[in-house]
Amino acid sequence: MNTLIRVTEIWVPNKERTHLEFFDGLYGPLSDFKGASQAIRFAYDEGLPGKAWAARRPIILHNFDNSYFLRTEAARQAGLTSGIALPIFAGDYLQAVIVFFCGDDEENVGAIEVWSNTPAESTEIGLDDGYYGTAETFEWTARHTKFRPGFGLPGTVWQTAMPCIMEDLLSSKRTLRRDSTVKIGISKGVGIPCSFDGKRAVVMTFLSALGTPIARRFEIWVPNDSGDHLRFGAGYCDQAPHLSECHAGSLIAPWEGALGEAWQKGVPAVRASLSLEVNAAARSAAGVGLSAMVVVPVIQDGRFKAAVCWYF
Repeated sequence: MNTLIRVTEIWVPNKERTHLEFFDGLYGPLSDFKGASQAIRFAYDEGLPGKAWAARRPIILHNFDNSYFLRTEAARQAGLTSGIALPIFAGDYLQAVIVFFCGDDEENVGAIEVWSNTPAESTEIGLDDGYYGTAETFEWTARHTKFRPGFGLPGTVWQTAMPCIMEDLLSSKRTLRRDSTVKIGISKGVGIPCSFDGKRAVVMTFLSALGTPIARRFEIWVPNDSGDHLRFGAGYCDQAPHLSECHAGSLIAPWEGALGEAWQKGVPAVRASLSLEVNAAARSAAGVGLSAMVVVPVIQDGRFKAAVCWYF
């Protein structure tokens, strides 16, 4: 099964904090694009990662041609047409920028959205921008929909300031976009809070369609009561529907695998193979045939709140 996101990259500041350097990535068979990426670096406000660094918010670049994107030819050869960059800040300190690349296949359906609210201007959260593949009807609906706190995936993340997984968007009465959701088969969603300046609430949502999901499994891990381990918070897996039972009592120690590393560093982590991961989360995913993972730390007001991970 194809996934909506074809490539995931992580960029981190160099020691002088003048440029972003390549840190890690998932490229699948696109080794040539990986080579082009490893050889480059980005100054502040340069290229897609640098623009996200300067903007302090997610950036969606719908088309690379005649844009500030610096790897257009390599991306074209790899069949990549759009990019989404998410900066991770701890206060004023940039931890990393994670970039997701998508293609333009006719079957590429799903969404990655950026929602925002400025309290002085509105009591609702509205769409800033989004990538939708070929889901044009859903895009039109999204651009004409606003959510109150606690409603829909964007409104729920906004109200709680915590990541959220919605398993059944097809039947949820709180979705507000149900008709267009049903038509294109979007069924699962993950929302991540990503407000870094205190002036505006920003939420990023990842919506999975039946044919081209974001991933096969989503999980949220949060600190336990004593703050010395991560515990399972929520999740969904199309191969193992009872994740809460599977992870009951499971704990992730500091620096344990990709999850523990992302928690301690405040930097996203990827694993192209789960074979070397020893924690309970990775063993469970590998046990149902999943082989790779992405971990995104959620940091609010300089404090680690949760880790969102997904598996392929």
